Amino acid sequence: MTIITLLINTTHNKARDQKEKNMLVKLSKDPLKLFDDIWSGSQLPTAPAFKVDISEDETAFHIEAELPGIAKEQIALHIEDDVLTIKAERKQPAAEAKKDYHRIERTYGTFSRSFNLGEIIDQDNINADFDAGVLHITLRKARPAGRTKEISIN
Repeated sequence: MTIITLLINTTHNKARDQKEKNMLVKLSKDPLKLFDDIWSGSQLPTAPAFKVDISEDETAFHIEAELPGIAKEQIALHIEDDVLTIKAERKQPAAEAKKDYHRIERTYGTFSRSFNLGEIIDQDNINADFDAGVLHITLRKARPAGRTKEISIN
């Protein structure tokens, strides 16, 4: 309904039209971005998260997770019921917690993301490396079962 309203209503001034265009671009990339302008820069706090890139080649899927400022020892990977979970924690230094801040944009606490693996992943052949704040996970594809099989007749 909002998208239709934005597309039909063309009587606004030029600045308003540009703002609506930007909102449509945001909405096309991430529907939840529509609500970013409601608080006019003073958004309510959200749960900490981190960004990932997921790619695929002939033999594996690759996940690259951005975890800047987090030590390798603060990152955990585990699989439960075909779900891979990346969990990390960024602790706020005690000295930083005592300062009187005007604005805090960095997030602290526990972060996690989960990904369904399914049967296509060889769960016994998953590798992870951490370098320069980026966690690289390689999820090898399972070998497909042979599609043809001889069946003997008794």
